[in-house]
Amino acid sequence: MLEVDRPSNEDDDILLQELIAMLPSLFISHGSPMLALEPGASGPALARLAAELPRPKAILVVSAHWESRNLLLTAGAQPQTWHDFGGFPASLYGVQYPAPGAPLLAAEIAERLKAAKLPAELDAQRPFDHGAWVPLSLMYPQADIPLLQLSLPSHHGPELQTRVGRALSGLREQGILLIGSGSITHNLGELNWRAGPDVITPWAKAFRDWMVEKLAAGDAEALHQYRRLAPNAERNHPSEEHLLPLFFARGAGGAFSVAHSGFTYGALGMDIYRFD
Repeated sequence: MLEVDRPSNEDDDILLQELIAMLPSLFISHGSPMLALEPGASGPALARLAAELPRPKAILVVSAHWESRNLLLTAGAQPQTWHDFGGFPASLYGVQYPAPGAPLLAAEIAERLKAAKLPAELDAQRPFDHGAWVPLSLMYPQADIPLLQLSLPSHHGPELQTRVGRALSGLREQGILLIGSGSITHNLGELNWRAGPDVITPWAKAFRDWMVEKLAAGDAEALHQYRRLAPNAERNHPSEEHLLPLFFARGAGGAFSVAHSGFTYGALGMDIYRFD
């Protein structure tokens, strides 16, 4: 356990409190939208993680479900809850996550991105998509923490998300929780919808294990080239949008650790990673 000397004066005490309150960045595999009603093993893991962390002053999410050509940032005072999916039970469409927006913080974040030569436009109309509100409904169910979303220019690949994460990493020191929300594996066409949590498809496990190995080693070059180097990369991710938020979280954070690991439907990875 890290030992910290007793603060010798008020300034040291303030500094110590700031260090203790430093938030990690997170990558959350958000699974099916039904996670909001049927949380399985992920629900307790997300609740436990939220309880372990200092309470955020605000939350910024990069979601797989907001792809764009350029960077966009929510700037509404009270964005709506968007049920951006179809074919689910009526009860799911009744779930609301009325977290407030944060227009002033959005403007500050836009300035940070501009300074990093990553200009972003403010979007006052964009609602919260399920990549944000589904996992947050399990972490902070009171929906009383200001929430922002940053879009995903997925055609630029992993390197851009790493740059964006690095540009915004300083927000963690201000008590802002940075989250990349996607999925460590995401091939919906090959899921076994009857499989229990103990069923793990070998090709999905091999990809997940390779990613964890490279994340633990800090091998940025291999991770950026995952599509060429990782086993079964295109099978696990026929398109990249659900993995790219991982690179945002990694770029924004530090030391890697696995907060939760598991699969649903045989091949849908539900891992949660933190970068302290």
